Amino acid sequence: MKPPVCDTPFDVAVWLTDRAMQDGEYLQPQKLHRIMYLAQAYYAAASKGQRLMPAIFITSTFGPIEPCTFRAFENGRPEIQVRAVPDTQKHFLDSVWRRFGAHTVDYLNRMICEHSPYLEAQMAGPRGEISLDSMVAFYGRQRPAEDQGAGGSSTRTPPSVEQVMRPRVMRSHKGKPVNVHPWMPKKRLSDDPK
Repeated sequence: MKPPVCDTPFDVAVWLTDRAMQDGEYLQPQKLHRIMYLAQAYYAAASKGQRLMPAIFITSTFGPIEPCTFRAFENGRPEIQVRAVPDTQKHFLDSVWRRFGAHTVDYLNRMICEHSPYLEAQMAGPRGEISLDSMVAFYGRQRPAEDQGAGGSSTRTPPSVEQVMRPRVMRSHKGKPVNVHPWMPKKRLSDDPK
């Protein structure tokens, strides 16, 4: 298994807090944890299981939390030294923020609490650990076109990785702007274990 890209979940939490401030928004603790959870899930799905940050998410009354970050940010943003998030992950986190940052905490709670990784962990009891494998399987699976038609607006059906990851804009050899997506090979039907 590849090591996580970021050194700590604090690096991601501080980046998201700063990104919210750029938009003139106070990032509530619950919303911070939901977006961190979605960032971990979608990054792992896009990178075939690599963690964005060394974090374990557990169930709580309202939704998933990362317990160490929860404790550290309990009384506001802590005075800690963080490392900069690598540029490629900044683009990824910005995509996650643009996709989910405008939603309310209540919407994110309802959405995530209906998803199978959270429900499975919740069945284990209080503070059930949400496995990375279940996150990759759920958020990384291909969805039929009819499920994605409304932009994944249903809370039961999360948007696909492609819908979350916004393309990078680069310049062609003639100077024209072009959208660039990372190449991800399609899964062949014969490779599907089902």
